[in-house]
Amino acid sequence: MTTAGEIMHAGAECIGDQQTLADAARIMRERDVGALPICGENQKLLGILTDRDIVLKCVAEGHDPSTVLAVDLAVGRPMVVEEDEDAEQVLRIMEQHLVRRLPVINHPDHKLVGMISEADIARHLPQERVAEFVTTICAE
Repeated sequence: MTTAGEIMHAGAECIGDQQTLADAARIMRERDVGALPICGENQKLLGILTDRDIVLKCVAEGHDPSTVLAVDLAVGRPMVVEEDEDAEQVLRIMEQHLVRRLPVINHPDHKLVGMISEADIARHLPQERVAEFVTTICAE
């Protein structure tokens, strides 16, 4: 059984909820990632911030990314999986909720330990299952 911990990109780092979107953009560029988890007090996961969010919900709306805070875009409750979760269950969750990135937490601390992206899935799972996943995610 392949687990979330085996396919995730380890060492995911949060953007603080009081950091700006400009800070987030710089971090994304430096780390060559398209999304960052947003964490508040005690590393509590508040949401996921994507490069697309910055463009569509800030820049395109005429807002200044150097003044808009990450917490301003942290809406809803992010989906998460535990690191010992079966990879097939991870895919079902991502497909059901149409998410392309999924934070991975440890048990029992519930601390962020990594992220799973489409690229992680493509690198670690059988091609047939990857094709099915991409078809489902892109159909919406």
